[in-house]
Amino acid sequence: MSARRFSVVICAYTEDRWEDILAAVGSVRRQSRPALETLLVVDHNAALLERLGREYEDAGQEVRVLANAGPRGLSAGRNTGIAAARGDIVAFLDDDAVAERDWLRCFDEAYDDPRVVAVGGRTVPVWASGRRPAWFPEEFDWVVGCTYRGLPPGRVRVRNVLGGNASFRRTAFDAAGGFATGIGRDGDKRPLGCEETELCIRLGKALPGAVLLIDDRAVIHHKVPAARETYRYFRARAWAEGLSKALVARSVGAGKGLETERHYTSRVLPAGVARGVRDFVLARPGGAGRAGAIVTGAAVAAGGYLRGTWQSRRGRGTSFAHGPIGGAPAADGPGGGVPAAGSPTGVVP
Repeated sequence: MSARRFSVVICAYTEDRWEDILAAVGSVRRQSRPALETLLVVDHNAALLERLGREYEDAGQEVRVLANAGPRGLSAGRNTGIAAARGDIVAFLDDDAVAERDWLRCFDEAYDDPRVVAVGGRTVPVWASGRRPAWFPEEFDWVVGCTYRGLPPGRVRVRNVLGGNASFRRTAFDAAGGFATGIGRDGDKRPLGCEETELCIRLGKALPGAVLLIDDRAVIHHKVPAARETYRYFRARAWAEGLSKALVARSVGAGKGLETERHYTSRVLPAGVARGVRDFVLARPGGAGRAGAIVTGAAVAAGGYLRGTWQSRRGRGTSFAHGPIGGAPAADGPGGGVPAAGSPTGVVP
């Protein structure tokens, strides 16, 4: 085992996920490659902050409970965790996910290459209904924050990792800054995302020789609530993805911001439609639904992107800033941001 020290950041915002939060922390404490610490960052929810403080008051430095020191939202919460982290590697786990026992060990092995600055893993959906909806295409699993169909197996180089199952060298944040606020979720009802995409692209610019990887052996299991198994949420998330991509393109340029999406829409999605049509012809369940969902999802996301681009050009788009690491403590209050769903990661040729 290497001498690298891992700090794991878990951002939480609601007591409704109490059991999920405890399960997430428990999965980190059971790792075959132990973490130095788990940092629980609470997003402007005084009651949850106090309750978690009592729960882990005997854990010492192994589990530390912190208040989000920035504005409401996931990005600022992650930046708070980064600022407090004592490890050489900072890993992120969603508060409604559990990591398999070798999660950190797989991350650790990839960092033997000094060029590697970030490593992500494979996120498997755990459907509230007990099974994947027949119409829900695997090509769109990023809608529910999970690894989507289209990525090759093994350890592969990518443009960006997914924030709910990822790790970064601490020095990466010194070079590129923190997560941008105003792109991802911040308590708004729209299921926005892409803050990790923007950070990874910015990181690649700051460190031109940097390598970002996904290792499909680093597995977490992510809960998908019943409300996110619906066609309504599917459409809303696809629209929000388009809006978010417009913000990313505004920040880093359309060339970098959309290079992966071009491959995804020109190759991965047509292949998915073809599989759905074939399954329909063969009378297999859900074939037509999956093909239709892919076409709908792509069209809605494109519409969201055009809308977001138009708003930006008219000066009406959401403002954002490259998040500082840390910041002045903010007053605690009710509510909070919600964890972001993922977005396509893309393979670097």
